[in-house]
Amino acid sequence: MIDDRTAPLAGLRVVELSSFVAAPLGGMTLAQLGADVVRVDPIGGGPDIGRWPLAPSGRSLYWAGLNKGKRSLTVDLRSARGRELVAGLAAAAGTLVTNAPPRPGLTYEELRERRPDLVYARLLGHRDGRSAVDYTVNAELGFPYATGPERHDGPVNHVLPAWDVACGLYLAIGLLAADRRRAATGEGRHVELALHDVALATAGNLGYLAQAQLGEARPRIGNDLYGDFGRDFGTADGRRVMVVTLTARHWRDLVAVTGLGRVMAALEEALPADFGRDRDRYTHREALAGLLAPWFAARTAAEAGKALAGTSVLWSHYRTFAEAATDLAGQPLMAELAQPGVGPHLAPGSPLVLDGRQAPPEPAPELGGDAETVLGELLDLPPSEVAALRADGVIG
Repeated sequence: MIDDRTAPLAGLRVVELSSFVAAPLGGMTLAQLGADVVRVDPIGGGPDIGRWPLAPSGRSLYWAGLNKGKRSLTVDLRSARGRELVAGLAAAAGTLVTNAPPRPGLTYEELRERRPDLVYARLLGHRDGRSAVDYTVNAELGFPYATGPERHDGPVNHVLPAWDVACGLYLAIGLLAADRRRAATGEGRHVELALHDVALATAGNLGYLAQAQLGEARPRIGNDLYGDFGRDFGTADGRRVMVVTLTARHWRDLVAVTGLGRVMAALEEALPADFGRDRDRYTHREALAGLLAPWFAARTAAEAGKALAGTSVLWSHYRTFAEAATDLAGQPLMAELAQPGVGPHLAPGSPLVLDGRQAPPEPAPELGGDAETVLGELLDLPPSEVAALRADGVIG
């Protein structure tokens, strides 16, 4: 939580019952904007407490990365006393985010009895309540059959959990929309969001589903850009460069920097084609790539990059995570973070820049380490009662 009363969400309190990616990301997004987000886990931690990747100490970098800026409380959610405690926290905060199965005493209907203007945001796998994760949703909608090398037969999963990320951000937006309505009318709202629906909506919004309905299957084209010219090229030093053109200007600059103006003009006349048009660049991408490849192969990655840097062409060197991590100190988003149990490292704050200011990264909490402050502030419990709850095993 950012200690700044001018932060956009200062004053908003959120209780988060969550695990894995989407819901914790939604909560962290709110915390990075100034909300007081209290993550509640089972005693000992939820199913994601030890998820890889791990620091040398064995602590989860994944957990630390998705819970920056929050406070932490661990509760025996199997006990009636533990659920009663969390219900009281949710009522006091007025806002709950969860992707956990409904538990007695913690359903929307029961919590609304305590707090009529409650904003209750729940993340589901499928809208009908069936479980799902990013990998299963992605498989269900066809993306793995449009990913990978052109002549590869089987599905290829993507390493990025794109739907988890999109779902977490949608969740934060939905909660803020409900909170805005509450501020205007005094009414709460029950917000539900399904991971499958987020992926389905995206596939529809990008035209993939309409394309299939109208009789054209999305092709698998490897690293090429669908609908325009984009291709990776090998360089003389064994590196690879991704080059993309999306406009006629991009294409003109690429042709000019590679010195292929006459050759491309002759090819246009022979086909015939107009490479100023995206459809023609895509249709004849193999021929165009064949002409461009020798220019890249004759230059190192640095030489190719220096030549392209002065143009409008969209391009980048391919790098590993290890290579990308070597220049983080030059990124304004990154700052050194002393994460307990992990050690100092460069971590991202919020990507949002508001009036020239960017929220720096805040450490993730120690699991269960904020019991006294959370219960004292939200429920007015004195330290002696907190100690009694801990002695009875209600909190960790």
